[in-house]
Amino acid sequence: MLKRVFVAPDPGRVRLRFAARAVLGIGLAVVVCGLAGHSLTGAVTGGLAALLALFTVADATVRGQAVTTALLPAVGLPVLAAAAELHDVPVARDLVFLAVVGAGVYARRWGPRGHSLGVFAFMTFFVAQFLHAAPGQLPGLYAAVLLSVLSAAAVRFGLWCYERRLPPPPVPAPPAGTGLARVTTRQAVQATAGAGFALVAGQLVSGQRWYWAVGATWWIFVNTASRGETLVRGFRRVLGTLIGIALGLLVAAPVHGAPAPTAVLVAVAVFGIFYTAAVSYTWMMLWVTFLAELLYGLLGVLTPGLLALRLAETAVGALGAVLAVLFVLPVTTHLTTDAWIGRALRCVHACTAEAAARLAGSATADPAPRVAELEQLLGRVRLSVAPLVHPLTPMHGRKRRARRVLALLDDCAREVRGLVAVTADPEASHDARLAAACWRVEAAVEALTRGSEHIAAPAEPPAEPALAHLHGLERALSELAEPLRTPSGSPLVGA
Repeated sequence: MLKRVFVAPDPGRVRLRFAARAVLGIGLAVVVCGLAGHSLTGAVTGGLAALLALFTVADATVRGQAVTTALLPAVGLPVLAAAAELHDVPVARDLVFLAVVGAGVYARRWGPRGHSLGVFAFMTFFVAQFLHAAPGQLPGLYAAVLLSVLSAAAVRFGLWCYERRLPPPPVPAPPAGTGLARVTTRQAVQATAGAGFALVAGQLVSGQRWYWAVGATWWIFVNTASRGETLVRGFRRVLGTLIGIALGLLVAAPVHGAPAPTAVLVAVAVFGIFYTAAVSYTWMMLWVTFLAELLYGLLGVLTPGLLALRLAETAVGALGAVLAVLFVLPVTTHLTTDAWIGRALRCVHACTAEAAARLAGSATADPAPRVAELEQLLGRVRLSVAPLVHPLTPMHGRKRRARRVLALLDDCAREVRGLVAVTADPEASHDARLAAACWRVEAAVEALTRGSEHIAAPAEPPAEPALAHLHGLERALSELAEPLRTPSGSPLVGA
């Protein structure tokens, strides 16, 4: 796990800049809140609002990110008002909280913006429970949220907008569908049901910290699209929370909320959250738990008993998510896995076609965006297949097949990157054999995505670089036919 976090590729040091900018933006937000005379509660609210503004907004363009950031308070402030006003009306508060959960997950159907606004709405309600916000505190909390979102925006779009120098990242949409066939609709129902279980069971465990269970259920559902993904994410959340609690007992508890060392440790925790989020959910949850412990230390309520309660509530929330994905409109792993693999293979063909057109002299052909899209799609394939390659999976045959599929898809990506590098060479010229090789790649992709049993074997590898990369693609696609389907023709993960 250590190797995965610290040795994971970071092209352009994007993760490093993402994390460093977060520390700067959140630090500025807290300082601004302090200078404006806000209380500790206001500063914590503002810091968390800035964290969410920097963490969740993921539109493909800088302009889109700015629009989404501007919309965050429009969604968050009414939810904050509802949470504060209903604080002493438990039944109404709980029903509104569940409605926010369902709406927040359903909003994912509108892409990154819907996802960001849904997360901000949920976390605003959650923070109100965390801080026991009362109606009389609302004006100060409103001001803290607005100041913090503005501070985060000033850093993100002014002081340190490294995205302006990067191509817009492609964001693959979830598998399509209508009604209950749409993944986001089914997950909205699942998340609401799981959160309902977590809310009731969490209140039985603790009448004060029950919202931790609901929060655990919510975050387990974020960025998942199938039953298997959710189960793996639930396990990783509990594991990350357990390790984070151990770290808190060793580091956060002895600090006793002292301002200076706590501020330094909060910066470390924030950096850890942002730096590890893209590569390890377990590590991210470790830092989230550590950050929560530091905040409770500032509020003067951090005790070993509180940490044990957090672990118990997290387990309750994970159980709620597990029960929901198993019994409420389950989305099977093989459906989403096959969909993502199919899209990745079609993207391989699109990359090949663009590269071939570029080599043939087309001035408009550009395979680079397709390569970036392929990397994003392969990331989704890895996430979808994660349940099959998890060390605890009992399905050893499918684990071997899944690992083989991932290895061959990585081979495809490597050959595509090599082919695109060749197209960048101004001396590269068109070869009559190139069109035939591209046609064979297209045929292989069609055979894989349409379920054909026959895929032609690749020809002998040529010496020319472009043709050599195309030959590598043919070989990888040919070999994919066996692990993608069993002799009975079933999908990778079975029915």
